[in-house]
Amino acid sequence: MSVHRAKKKFGQNFLVDQQIVADIIKTIRPEPEDNMVEIGPGLGALTRPLLQKLNRLHVVEIDRDIIARLENDYPQDNPGSKLIVHAGDALEFDFALLSAPLRIVGNLPYNISSPLLFHFASYAGRITDMHFMLQNEVVERMVAEPSTPEYGRLSVMLQYRFQMEKLLDVPPESFRPAPKVDSAIVRMIPLPTSEIAVRNEKLFAAIVRTAFGQRRKTLRNTLRSHLGEEDFEKLGIDAQLRAENLGVTEFTKVANYLDERRIGS
Repeated sequence: MSVHRAKKKFGQNFLVDQQIVADIIKTIRPEPEDNMVEIGPGLGALTRPLLQKLNRLHVVEIDRDIIARLENDYPQDNPGSKLIVHAGDALEFDFALLSAPLRIVGNLPYNISSPLLFHFASYAGRITDMHFMLQNEVVERMVAEPSTPEYGRLSVMLQYRFQMEKLLDVPPESFRPAPKVDSAIVRMIPLPTSEIAVRNEKLFAAIVRTAFGQRRKTLRNTLRSHLGEEDFEKLGIDAQLRAENLGVTEFTKVANYLDERRIGS
């Protein structure tokens, strides 16, 4: 088949550094019986070594040209095929269709990485772990501590559901074409349901969004439609702080307090 050209509309940058590939496989530690899904297999840099370790691998791919290549190399009408191709957008894919527990890996398109992470979060109860290649700046935001420049809405919305760790730095020259940014590998492990203190996830998300909507303003201003001075005192939270100063525990406290008040009214 002809040489595949990376398509900008799909945010394609193909991993070509074999040492980085080996490091990623070593980090993931795939076991034969794992129910593993690769997002955006591309030209197979991770797919091939994963298949050497796994009994079966699911891949989700949107690019028709790459799908054709995969189906040519791994005929889907062959009952013995170790690769199962799911054609379509990972943002719309129903991961509940696959047997749990799932392990998810992938070099995510940087242009839609945040929506994808939130989509995966909705299936957290079915997932053992996730390993993703992402823009380094995004990974830094995911794992950021409160009161740091990188800490924001993404940090809070993922940290209340996942234990996360930045594992590897990946330079631009590891890809073809080379992106204009540094990349990194992050590990995400869903927290047990018993450890998730948020009771009303919609309300929690709304509070976090509102608080960070004008991040230079104090909580007294950003949350004034939700909390008065007396509420801040009851919560033991300084209204002069900004959203970036609150940890996940404090945001959870606010959301649960408002949820209780809503139920009691």
